[in-house]
Order: sequence, then structure tokens, then C-alpha cells
Amino acid sequence: MLSKSKIHAVHALRRKKIRDERGLFIAEGDKIVREMLQNVPAVQIDSIFALSTWAEAAQPFLKKYQSIVHLVTDSELKQISGLTEPNQVLVVAHQRIATVSENIIKEKFTLYLDGIQDPGNMGAILRIADWFGMPCVFCSDTCVDVWNPKVVQSTMGALLRVHTQEIHFSDLKKLYPTLPIYGALLNGKRIFEPNCFEKTGIIVIGNEGNGISAEILKQIDYPITIPGGGGAESLNAAIATGIICAVACQKKTI
Repeated sequence: MLSKSKIHAVHALRRKKIRDERGLFIAEGDKIVREMLQNVPAVQIDSIFALSTWAEAAQPFLKKYQSIVHLVTDSELKQISGLTEPNQVLVVAHQRIATVSENIIKEKFTLYLDGIQDPGNMGAILRIADWFGMPCVFCSDTCVDVWNPKVVQSTMGALLRVHTQEIHFSDLKKLYPTLPIYGALLNGKRIFEPNCFEKTGIIVIGNEGNGISAEILKQIDYPITIPGGGGAESLNAAIATGIICAVACQKKTI
């Protein structure tokens, strides 16, 4: 049986303060957990809570983790799960610290997220970065926490491959002063025009409702926009990111 203290410890990880203090996060469900177990260098597992049927089927991946596997009942999994319908297994793992070389950042397009608040948008953007081979996604301190269980769930494993780092934009500029800064705006150079992405650099995606903050806006080298002809006021942040990355990828190898 799961002890009350163990249940409390897992529940506590739904709060950012506790996640940061312990350097841990939660992932749930068969697909993402299997990916985690097969990507040993990518993430360090702290504990695994699984139904016996799942554990039996996943034996080939669990051999290295026998000492940290806790077999639980359906009702016990419900007590620690954040899902409406718990999905067989829950893992507590250690957060990764971004370790991407300076040369790679300079050679490939990189995203800077300025105040992305919706967990679904954050997860989708990390999946987009993963799809286009972006090594790292930088985030402002006003973004939703990338280790938020809802974000982790919506990344569908992208967090295992894309490094993330919370950093103030001015500090990022100091690290990479020569990299061009592209800003996704309502008014700017149309991304489908020739030479819109002449060089690799940092692409800034702003907050869902307010766009790019005034402080960062002043530092944009290349304002870019996605041309449209309909009546919508703007595009969803994740959709806009996908379109921009697709065009940048086509015009420059990422």
C-alpha cells in the first residue's frame, strides 16, 4: 500500500515551488513513460508507480528500475494521478538542466518564448521545436513552467529531446550578442518573401493575448509576420510558431 507520506510527496509536485526545490517532475501514461525508460541518458528516474498489468508488460524496460518500482492498485493510482482517467503508470523524474553547446545555438534557429501561459500551447511549441530539430527553447520567467504536469503531458515526449532554459532576454542577448533576433508580430516582413530568414537566429514568440513585451520589442532586429486574409484578429501562438518554423526550416537547414 502507498503510505500517506508518499501520496503527499507526489501530490506536492503539482506545485512549481516544490518542483523547483526538489528538482523533480511528474509524467503519466504508457507512451511517455516508455519513452523515458528507453531514453536513459535523457532523464533520470526517481520512482515509478505502476499497475501490475502494466509492469508485467513493460518488463523489458523495467529491469534497471526494479528497486524504484511501486506496484499500485487502480484506486491508489487515482490518488496520485492528476488525470481524470489515470493511465496505468506515473513516473517521478529529475528535471534536466540545459546543456547545449554555444556552436549549436549559433548554427540552428532557436525559440524564445515571452510569456506563453497556456500549458497546451507550451507543450505544442516544444513538440514543434522537436519536430524541426531545434536544440533548445528559451523561456521568460513569465512563461508557464515547462515541468508543469499538463505541459509535460502535452509535449508527448518532446521534453526528452528539447532542452529548455528559463532566462531573462537581456541575459540571452549578452550570451549571443551577434545572433539576429526575429520577432513574430502582426506587422513585419512577410515570412514567405525571399530572404526573410537570411541567417539563423532567435525567433521570439509573444504572449497569447499581449504579444511580445515592450522591453523585448525594442531589441527585435527583424519583425516578421504571417500574412492572412481572413477576419481572425490573430493566430494561436502554437500554430503561428509551427508556420514560422516550417518556413524557416525550408529556407535554412535547421
